[in-house]
Amino acid sequence: MAEKFSLKDHLFNVTTVAQLAHEYASGVPGFDPARFQKEALAGFPERELMARLDWLADCVEAQLSNAFPDMADQLEAAMPAPLDPGLKDDDFGQFIHAVPGILAVRHGLEEHRERAMALLYRATQRFSMEFYIRPFLNRWKAETLADLSVWAEDDNYHVRRLVSEGTRPKLPWAKAVTLTPEHTLPLLDRLHGDPTRYVTRSVANHLNDLTKQHPDLVLDTLDGWQGQAAQQAKELDWMTRHALRTLIKQGHAGAMTALGFDADAPVTVDLEIAAPKIKIGDTLTFTCVIDAPADLPVLVDYRIGFARPDGKSGEKVFKLKQGQVRPGKPLTLKKAHKLKGDATTFKLYAGTHALTVQVNGVDRATGAFELV
Repeated sequence: MAEKFSLKDHLFNVTTVAQLAHEYASGVPGFDPARFQKEALAGFPERELMARLDWLADCVEAQLSNAFPDMADQLEAAMPAPLDPGLKDDDFGQFIHAVPGILAVRHGLEEHRERAMALLYRATQRFSMEFYIRPFLNRWKAETLADLSVWAEDDNYHVRRLVSEGTRPKLPWAKAVTLTPEHTLPLLDRLHGDPTRYVTRSVANHLNDLTKQHPDLVLDTLDGWQGQAAQQAKELDWMTRHALRTLIKQGHAGAMTALGFDADAPVTVDLEIAAPKIKIGDTLTFTCVIDAPADLPVLVDYRIGFARPDGKSGEKVFKLKQGQVRPGKPLTLKKAHKLKGDATTFKLYAGTHALTVQVNGVDRATGAFELV
């Protein structure tokens, strides 16, 4: 059997370490690339992905100045060229270039805030500093927000994206920030009309984070943006759908209305599950027929309630279809859902499972099947 893909080995290996060694040797007089490569590679096997970043920073720091202002100069001198400013999306950079951010927090947070922020500004144009801006937000909230307010107008879209991404309430893998919507929404107001998808995706993800605790505030914000017309209508529609995706899964009526779907519209759903018993690893096949007495745009999702060993049920929501129902012309949808037995993120167990079809955020039909 082939070995499973290892992200940490893909990101941190002989090639990437050699690249980083060359950059520092080219920019920092006296930097020993052979020593760096030997030390860095020796410490990788015992460390997981994020710990390898800290280890790289340890190995770089060992050959830099002890004085942070001088260290920051060396880190900047070793930086590769900025990421292509002509691109519009999916240009995150290489993880190995997180080192300046780690050292900015480690040595600049308390005594050299301004120099550290300048370093983060340059570094985020090579690799996103979203993890490393957050300690500065917590330690120097007013000062850092003032910097971000300026960065929101920067010519480089990586800098503008950092303003939204670094302040996200629930940024994956990142430490929490002590910010409220009152701190961040003024920044998003200035960013939502950005011409770059990399930025607007971050804004939408930020809003989606906020929906976990402030759903009505997010809906009001999106409604206000519609009135401002600072963003192209098609892009703002995309941002709205992306920002409300969690609320849509929850069947939130206000989110449905914002997307043009009537949760209260009369609609019937006939659900048929092809087989009452299914083996783990096989496919759940079902058909649903959606009917309504008037023209009706519909957003159809389905939920599976998975049996768990403790007797409880774990649910997951899946997208099915966005379509239109007309009188006398019901919408027929068929779905084949693979019930993978070897998934690493969600393990399946034998037992009775529930299947629910949701139309415009409202449960309309439920069935059951046995997983054996």
